[in-house]
Amino acid sequence: MTGRRPAEPGPAALSWERYTAAWSQLHGGFDPAAATPVVRGWIRLAYAGGRLLGGLGVAPALVTAVGLLLCAAVPAAAVLGPAGLLIGAALVLLAAVADTLDGAVAVVTGRATRLGFVADSVADRLGELAWLAAFAVAGAPGWLVAAALAASWLHEYVRARAAVAGMPDVGAVTVAERPTRVIVAIAGLLCGGIAGMVRTGWDARALTVVTAVWLLLAVAGLGQLTAAVRRALR
Repeated sequence: MTGRRPAEPGPAALSWERYTAAWSQLHGGFDPAAATPVVRGWIRLAYAGGRLLGGLGVAPALVTAVGLLLCAAVPAAAVLGPAGLLIGAALVLLAAVADTLDGAVAVVTGRATRLGFVADSVADRLGELAWLAAFAVAGAPGWLVAAALAASWLHEYVRARAAVAGMPDVGAVTVAERPTRVIVAIAGLLCGGIAGMVRTGWDARALTVVTAVWLLLAVAGLGQLTAAVRRALR
């Protein structure tokens, strides 16, 4: 016998059960088993991608940085007109993938930290700012864009403060969660790009409607979350 300690399992050896347990801790105790089939499938894809990137030695912070750069490119693409909006939709999709993978890499490599969680949350908010900025560049009213952004940020602020105050979980999965914002951003850029190609000026109209939808969902989600927080913290 050599007396050496056995090698610790690498990222590729992390089981799905251990991954989901760690993932749940990072997401307010939400159990992936209770999610919809689409969400569970997305989490499984993140698990597979995280194991791959973790095995290659990619750092979670690098994935976060790439996602943020992709987001920053969205308003720049919107300057190009309808075709740029279609490019922007693709950039948002890629940024969403990066946003999912950075947390997965952190979990499978055992590098999930509170600092990383904060950095990831800040990157998410800055990404949403960039997406809505692209809406404004394409012609959506600035006041409507600002209201949509404020409502979404308030949604996240209320949840964060409630967690500090002792709320034991996410409170409620609302209609305005991060995946919803991703879907609305992609759909809005696609609709705006296609509409602008059909007729000049329709891109601004389409994105005005989509921004209003974003705002309505954010307000509804904030109402759901506020009710859940009141129940949890009575």
